[in-house]
Amino acid sequence: MASATLQQAPESPEKVNSFGRIVGVIFSPKETFQSIVRKPNWLLPTILLCVASLSVVGAFGSRPGAWRAYMEQQFDNSSRAQQMSTQQREQALEAQLKYAPMFTYPAVLVVDFLVVLIIAGVYWVVFSMGVGIKMNFKTSLGITAHAWVPFILSGLVAIVVVLLKDPSTIDLNNPLAADVGAYLPSGTSKALLAAAHSIDLFSFWVLALFATGYSAVAPKKLSFGGALAWVVGVWLLYVIGKTGIAAAFS
Repeated sequence: MASATLQQAPESPEKVNSFGRIVGVIFSPKETFQSIVRKPNWLLPTILLCVASLSVVGAFGSRPGAWRAYMEQQFDNSSRAQQMSTQQREQALEAQLKYAPMFTYPAVLVVDFLVVLIIAGVYWVVFSMGVGIKMNFKTSLGITAHAWVPFILSGLVAIVVVLLKDPSTIDLNNPLAADVGAYLPSGTSKALLAAAHSIDLFSFWVLALFATGYSAVAPKKLSFGGALAWVVGVWLLYVIGKTGIAAAFS
């Protein structure tokens, strides 16, 4: 009797919907990061992060007198500027107003891309060598880029804030004032401010997404709690380093 050989049909490749993943990170992060691990991508969320940051700067710059108010804030917080005479301060301020807006846009673009790449590299080393899970850099890059989605949302809210608030009351480095540092009294030490600025809901949300993403790489070996411990540990080192630098130059 002739026997029939049944061959299993090959699995169709997973279809990647980049916009769907960005939405999925917010509403179903576990399943979304599992998909990212299977077939990582990173460019779209990184581009959207850059667009959001540039839009905040553009909205701020569209307000009359905004750049002058921002520069005056920076001068007020600078010990070097406080030692200048009134004439020297005004000359320095005019020089800053001439070039700073021009260079801010490319600087924001470069910094956003570099931050994503550097953090992806740091966590790739941490989880590959420190934890021992098998993961290539592209996977780490995909997790990092998508874990940054809450900062895209904060950027969109910040656009509204800078368009509505008095420009003289806006800190362009922290337009939402959504962290603890924004509510500390004037005269607080720079070291304490640096640490307090790291304590905000968006940062905690991002840390949780990082843990969700990296635990999806090897769920049998690395739990969410274990991944979160490593993620928070690296973040604490960053906060300590930032606080130390602020203390050294205060």
